Amino acid sequence: MKTIEQQRLAEHYAGKKNWLFLGPYLSERQWGTVREDYSNDGDAWNYFTHDQARSRAFRWGEDGIAGISDEEQRLCFALSLWNGKDPILKERLFGLTNEEGNHGEDVKELYFYLDNTPTHAFMQHCYLYPCGEFPYSQLLNENRRRGRLQPEYELTDTAVFREQGWFDILTEYAKADADDLCIRITATNHSREAQPLWLLPTLWFRNTWAEGEPRPNIRHAAGGVVAQHPAMGGWRLYFEGEERLFFTENETNTERLFGVENETPFVKDAFHRAICDQDPGFLAHKAEGTKCAPVYHFSLSPGESATLKLRLVSKELADPLAPESFDALFRDRKKEADEFYANLPVPAVCPLLGKDCELIRRQAFAGLLWTKQFYYYDVATWLDGDPGQPPPPDGHRFSRNTDWRHLNAADIISMPDKWEYPWFAAWDLAFQCIPLAALDPEFAKEQLLLLLRDWYLHPSGKIPGYEWSFDNVNPPLHAWAALEVFNLEKKMAGQGDLVFLKKVFEKLLLNFTWWANRQDKNGNNIYEGGFLGLDNIALFDRDAGIPAGCTLEQADGTAWMAFYSLHMLEIALTLAAEDPSFEDMATTFFEHFVRIATALNALGDELWDEEEGFFYDHLRCGDKRLPLRVRSLVGLSTLFGVTILEKGQLDSVPGFAARMRHFHQERKQRHEYIVFEQADEDGDILLSLVPPGRLQLLLRALFDESEFLSPYGVRSVSKRHASEPVEVQVNGIRFGLHYEPGEGETGAFGGNSNWRGPVWFPMNYLLIHALQTYQDYYGDTITTEFPTGSGQQVTFGEAAGEIAFRLLSVFEKNAEGGRPSHGGEPLFQEREYESHLLFYEYFHGETGRGLGASHQTGWTGLAGVI
Repeated sequence: MKTIEQQRLAEHYAGKKNWLFLGPYLSERQWGTVREDYSNDGDAWNYFTHDQARSRAFRWGEDGIAGISDEEQRLCFALSLWNGKDPILKERLFGLTNEEGNHGEDVKELYFYLDNTPTHAFMQHCYLYPCGEFPYSQLLNENRRRGRLQPEYELTDTAVFREQGWFDILTEYAKADADDLCIRITATNHSREAQPLWLLPTLWFRNTWAEGEPRPNIRHAAGGVVAQHPAMGGWRLYFEGEERLFFTENETNTERLFGVENETPFVKDAFHRAICDQDPGFLAHKAEGTKCAPVYHFSLSPGESATLKLRLVSKELADPLAPESFDALFRDRKKEADEFYANLPVPAVCPLLGKDCELIRRQAFAGLLWTKQFYYYDVATWLDGDPGQPPPPDGHRFSRNTDWRHLNAADIISMPDKWEYPWFAAWDLAFQCIPLAALDPEFAKEQLLLLLRDWYLHPSGKIPGYEWSFDNVNPPLHAWAALEVFNLEKKMAGQGDLVFLKKVFEKLLLNFTWWANRQDKNGNNIYEGGFLGLDNIALFDRDAGIPAGCTLEQADGTAWMAFYSLHMLEIALTLAAEDPSFEDMATTFFEHFVRIATALNALGDELWDEEEGFFYDHLRCGDKRLPLRVRSLVGLSTLFGVTILEKGQLDSVPGFAARMRHFHQERKQRHEYIVFEQADEDGDILLSLVPPGRLQLLLRALFDESEFLSPYGVRSVSKRHASEPVEVQVNGIRFGLHYEPGEGETGAFGGNSNWRGPVWFPMNYLLIHALQTYQDYYGDTITTEFPTGSGQQVTFGEAAGEIAFRLLSVFEKNAEGGRPSHGGEPLFQEREYESHLLFYEYFHGETGRGLGASHQTGWTGLAGVI
């Protein structure tokens, strides 16, 4: 029987009610993005800054704290706060730009995604706002002062936070209907003294009238305000007990920013002047606008709370804030959320964590759902400028993405992190769709198809990388992710969506051809690809830093193409069971896989180092080939290329099965590399990029605690390179690399992420997936030593389970009451916050401390399905 939340989802996808019309679609940082950058030199961080954001109207989106909007981000709602001391209202999250932080860009705030459901019928968000003056300058100056070898300086390190306390702002949303959203905001004083607090729940329209659309309007009405929009009709925001009601316009303050006199004093930052400058008089007679906020002023004693109740609804209500029914709605939606999550299948490893299992999964899923965002970017309009507006400077038209004029995005997309990465990234999105499919399979399928639509996919077949450079090549994960989503939905619902799978397959044919033609420059089935998402994992920048006159033959580029071929083969076979015309495509992708596996493993032209038992990138400079002996995930990625062709599946495609067996016999007779195993003539078949002998050598390194196996998962670079750094010299230039278990020690790729030692969830997930595939084929007939040197023999499945357990244990409460991911921060030892989790971008290879983006529930949300 479906839960009530599942019934809402069914209603939505049947077209009966648009339960997803309102959701957490506001960005957490619109400033400093490529979309808002109209500079001559492409310096997005400095063209539109945090300081300007309060005064300058955005062109392509909006941001806010704990905010929501409609699905086209026309009408927005979020919190504004003031502690009586800050020079500005707290309307948006503060953080450092890439050049300001000692480890790149970084948000300097504390906030938590506590709960959410797929229809956003129930959402909870916690924001901690300092009672003392927010230390903007201190955070900026101290991080600038620190070097790459020092940790980042965080808000919790400041005396303002530690000694003067904070307000705990709990924002909750509960939907009474698809177009009826109740809002409850509770502020609690966590300091030792009475503290003043101003709350301004703010409703506003994104500025679309500057581009010629009709101007919307918000005006006072009985019990609150009514927001009238030509495309949305009238929406009411109900509230009560306000001290004042402010209106202004979402228009740029040209006087403050550019020294050009404003046409009206009613500009975007008017509430800052009214509250922080204590000059509310100029708004006294302003009774309508495109931005409004009721004003509440409290003096809260230590531990005291104040609660606001509001309601955003598309129709007039007689008693919208009636206490009994309003509070009952939140109780009901919370109970329904509990029932929804209790009904989800639980992975085998998670229960080993005890009561932390439910907490980890629930907040991982909450973060995934909170990081949906309306992403708006019409590249042609951005490059050329808006009609009727002054054209951008000449350099802007050549700054970036000039070959992507067709890309026209205006969609709700799952983001990696709505502050640090408020834009989609192709391979991030593929990983994100796996846990999303456990919650809302239809949304996951829509996301995977989205980047394959004609208005995203390049005419050449290239999938856009990310907005800083759509040309950047991400690992080709779409086929694998589509299969994972298909199989997960089949497991939960009893059948998979073949129409979805066919759509994906047909579009990926073009993308696969692009890869085959563009990334194998030497025509030897050894692939390049560039950085492939692994930023600084190599000795040099694999995109722009390859020594002149040389070509980089990449173990991971080659492994990814084998991985891609295998999953295109699997999709073709799945479709061929219903439509035999796909059998020939299955043969094509089988042959692709064979050619790549042969090139990677056959003698004469290979990336395998027999002496060291590992795969390495090779630098080809003319007739010379130089192995780059970095032991990293680049070499381990060859383990990803494994799958099982089940006997029942092969029986449904007799033509393909016959051709494959004929091929097998021919290669056996010619003593050529054979890529598959079959325990008996009528059994399942294992296709593996890595042959058994090499598999054992790679697993020896993978399971070695002095190399890759960390207490918290698999490291990205072998710990061996701490004592044995790698150095090479090419064309007189020296390149070096050593093990860096924490934050990056150089500014490579912006310096805000590090693949030279830390643990990354997505790559661990793929390794676990590969080991489980070997287990499914071999069962208990083969064991391996784990950890290496321990003498303990385990099955592939047991090894996969142990890695999964180590990975999830970064969030598990230890004997001291802390969690490794929190890095010993005292705040999380407090009873109120011991269960507040942060899903970081990556984790320290020795301690498990969370690093990088602090809210990358995107791919770290895989914790919910491991």
